[in-house]
Amino acid sequence: MTIDMKGYTATIGLEIHAHLKTKTKMFSPSLNNPFHAEPNQNISPIDLAHPGTLPTINQQAVEHMVRIGLAVGGTIANFTEFDRKHYFYPDIPKGYQISQYKYPIVSGGTLAGFALTRIHLEEDTATSKHHEHHSDIDFNRAGAPLMELVTEPVLHTPDDVMNFARELQLVLRYLGAGDANIEKGEMRIELNISVSKTDTLGTKTETKNIGSISAAGRAAAYEIQRQITALENRETLVQETRGWNDEAGTNFSQRSKEDAKDYRYFPEPDLPKLYLHEIFDLDAMQADLPELPVEKRARYVSEYGIKSEDIESYIGNPDMANFFESVVAEFAGDTNLIKTASNYITSDIIGILKSDAFKNFDGNIWTTLDSSMFATLMNMVNKGDIGSRGAKDILARMMTDGGDPETLADEMGLKQDNDPEALKAIVQKIIDDNPDQVAEFKAGKDTLMKFFVGMAMKETKGAGNPQILTELFEELLK
Repeated sequence: MTIDMKGYTATIGLEIHAHLKTKTKMFSPSLNNPFHAEPNQNISPIDLAHPGTLPTINQQAVEHMVRIGLAVGGTIANFTEFDRKHYFYPDIPKGYQISQYKYPIVSGGTLAGFALTRIHLEEDTATSKHHEHHSDIDFNRAGAPLMELVTEPVLHTPDDVMNFARELQLVLRYLGAGDANIEKGEMRIELNISVSKTDTLGTKTETKNIGSISAAGRAAAYEIQRQITALENRETLVQETRGWNDEAGTNFSQRSKEDAKDYRYFPEPDLPKLYLHEIFDLDAMQADLPELPVEKRARYVSEYGIKSEDIESYIGNPDMANFFESVVAEFAGDTNLIKTASNYITSDIIGILKSDAFKNFDGNIWTTLDSSMFATLMNMVNKGDIGSRGAKDILARMMTDGGDPETLADEMGLKQDNDPEALKAIVQKIIDDNPDQVAEFKAGKDTLMKFFVGMAMKETKGAGNPQILTELFEELLK
């Protein structure tokens, strides 16, 4: 959607919730499996708020939060506590949600170049399913560990929103803290947006019910345009929560926006205070963090010099990245080989995987394809032993059946003839048989070189080395 900004600047802050990967729920021993096929299977009296039940803290969830905070360069609180956030809705039978207010686990930090306000830990609610005359409540999700990340209001465009969400998704996956599949509800994005022509922020709205990263971009674009249009028409904007309808590509008013005072926060009396610097060795946890996406990007640029598009493919697929690194480890820093291999990995292998031969393939090609054999194939391409067409045919065979590319090249008759003396006779024959084209070429029609080389490739049944053939034609046509 194109936005006619009319001199306005959009200011966007994000609130993103993400499920954390733990065996059990945040405050109960129920299995943490929010998407169980059958409703109300992973539940306990604690999840259902039975009188007399008491919560206990899931240490693994707290540890995930500390690692996330370290990964984004945030400040890990020494003292933290949980609070009761009061509101009344059927999906939260206690009448309050256990969350964090004044003392979040993480403060500050940056991600994707944008400043963070805080990251805190809470429990998720149950799931409501509405029908024509009634609603059902599924408590499988109730009490699932939920991270809430809040950015500073420093984003300005729909692209900012999408880039941030993708980077957070990657970080959570690299840390093993969460899968963050938005389509499954494991990560939920809420947009706080205002527009203004001055340094004073405008009236803020919150947009919810966003089901994908691309939908977040569309929702941001729509709300920015809606606010600008309203202001240009001298309409009054109100602080409110709006719901996104992706099918219609529009949003709609849901309710007036609550302030913190409306939730009547106070410390949760049934849970202990936490002193995280005493519980965790932060230096050791920092040192134990995996290589993060931002670090991997920088290393791939400095070590390999490959295209940014290729790098993003590897960042988003760790198995693919591991395969690439196993391959290039055999090239002793040869940048030509590295770039050739990367092109074949991100283009040709992906293309073959989309072909009919692989329509029923449900394995992981990055763990089944032999990286050493693939490296051999790339060396053959680089030395001119096989052409690019032959390399693709051999690669397809390697992906389905395995095998040594040298052997496959012989079996499939795809090895190129690199002997100039053997090829010279073929080149001379083509020159002798095509006097008219030779005359045109000598008169300045350079594009005929492709004709000559093509004829030679046909004569050699694809075995001639195109580079050597070109050099021979240039020599003999002088």
